[in-house]
Amino acid sequence: MNYQHLPPLGWQPFFQQQLSLDEWEREQPARVVDYQRSVFSVHDGERITTLAITPNTPEMTVGDWVLLDAEGHFSRLLERSSLFARKAAGSRVATQLIAANIDSVFIVCSLNQDFSLNRIERYLALAHEAGVEPVVVLSKADLCATPDTFLQQVTALDPLLQAVLVNGLDADSCAALAPWCGSGRTVALMGSSGVGKSTLVNTLLGRSVQHTSAIRGDDDEGRHTTTSRSLHPLTGGGLLIDTPGMRELQLADCAQGVEATFADISELAQHCRFPDCQHQSEPGCAITAAIETGELDARRLASFHKLMREQAMNAATLAEKRAHSRKLGKLYRSVQSHKPGRK
Repeated sequence: MNYQHLPPLGWQPFFQQQLSLDEWEREQPARVVDYQRSVFSVHDGERITTLAITPNTPEMTVGDWVLLDAEGHFSRLLERSSLFARKAAGSRVATQLIAANIDSVFIVCSLNQDFSLNRIERYLALAHEAGVEPVVVLSKADLCATPDTFLQQVTALDPLLQAVLVNGLDADSCAALAPWCGSGRTVALMGSSGVGKSTLVNTLLGRSVQHTSAIRGDDDEGRHTTTSRSLHPLTGGGLLIDTPGMRELQLADCAQGVEATFADISELAQHCRFPDCQHQSEPGCAITAAIETGELDARRLASFHKLMREQAMNAATLAEKRAHSRKLGKLYRSVQSHKPGRK
């Protein structure tokens, strides 16, 4: 099988080490580059083919690596190096996969009424849980009178956090993102609807692949224009995954990501008098003391508590659903085994 065309698609030793000798000789790796309602498009380095979604197809997303047999049929899904997932929007109890095998994520936030530190922290928790390097991209900087003040607010969240001001319509401005778009590296764009992701995608790719819409004049928000997830090659050799704008980003099973995002709070908590301190009215609380002295913003503590409660509640709900599904599965198998004529 042909492997020489795979590195530009993000093929790494991590994936190659998962192949048996027989798979190496007989099967072809391919990467999921597009996902529609009933079909995946996969690229093997030379051509793009489609895989129909069947009841036996494992849950996959854009960025995944799969193995194809000699006839081009799905064989198996390779283990992921990273995975972005969220609780499905609305009341549905399910996990929705967003993108897989990402090296860096551009968290796009526009410098208008959409700007929200709480929302940025939410995306950062998702990135840290996935083990992916986050970069906050502050878009529409050309329309903001004081972009540096927003930049300072973001960098104050974490001294190691990378944040970049860009004008999504200007290729020279977007060139500041080049260090994360090197050959074979995969970057995902994430952000809420209307922050200028589609404009940024078109500029980074040097061609129009996403439809864009003007912001609404009444509330300074944009319209949702991207409706599917897809992977595109960048001129610098990297790969870009665009994702639909998310009006709702619910966290689940994300405790480590939240802890990493709020490492300053976790550090302060170690100095509280009581190990089970809730950081509210307990005596000797290092966190409330830091808020009183101005060392810690009360908004940030409230955001931390909210995300921890949310991810714990959603994780419990999903775990309950999984347990129920396992119970039903056992029941179905039991019924099948006792059908007449079966031994």
